[in-house]
Amino acid sequence: MTETLYDRLGGQDAIGAVVDEFYDRVLEDERVAYYFEDVDMQKQRAHQTQFISSVTGGPVEYTGAEMEAAHEGMGITPSEFDAIATHLDETLASFDVDDEDRRAVMETIASYRPEIVTASD
Repeated sequence: MTETLYDRLGGQDAIGAVVDEFYDRVLEDERVAYYFEDVDMQKQRAHQTQFISSVTGGPVEYTGAEMEAAHEGMGITPSEFDAIATHLDETLASFDVDDEDRRAVMETIASYRPEIVTASD
């Protein structure tokens, strides 16, 4: 059986640790932190862990809203998307995720860009 990206990332617990660190970074970034002011961050972290686990081939079914519906009306700009994506990439690097696996995660996230970015800079 081929090892999935989910397996190479260390499974759900490791992905959860990455997500926790990722949101710590995002919440410290004044460019994007305001998006999360009225968000239940415990729920958001669990939701994001489920999402990343699912899209990396884990045995987890993502049950959240479709990307477009989840981000509707938020007015996320390309530079805000890039800022958040950079936080994820840097967090993965801080967890010693190798370049190829980091690239795979980031390409997956980038594939959702058209549904998430709804405003211009």
